[in-house]
Amino acid sequence: MLHVLIHMDRHEGPITSDVLARMLNTNPVVVRRTMGGLRDQGYVESEKGHGGGWVLARKLSQISLLDIYRALGEPPIFALGLSDDHPRCLVEQAVNLGLKEALSDARERLMARFGQITVADLAKDFHKRNHAD
Repeated sequence: MLHVLIHMDRHEGPITSDVLARMLNTNPVVVRRTMGGLRDQGYVESEKGHGGGWVLARKLSQISLLDIYRALGEPPIFALGLSDDHPRCLVEQAVNLGLKEALSDARERLMARFGQITVADLAKDFHKRNHAD
């Protein structure tokens, strides 16, 4: 979605779900569902009818990575998980406690960092790379 938002910022006028779906190599229904979460939070708007589509409702500088993460329903960020195969096993309990604390700390730090980075920061980096000689 970060990719999409940067393209939307560079595009004149609305972009349809079909165009975004081709860009993301996915189904337009998936795009509409995902963009709906961003719309519900006020980051994008949808324009209906001929010539309609999705447009930004805020400047990229007003949208952080944390905002997008939350608007997308806070999907899991770690593939690692706690085991519950043998809940009475003392080894499993010790491992789960260590993992839980480490993952919690990592998530807290990551969310703080997400809050410091705007989509505009990413777009600036793209622009710099795009114009590098």
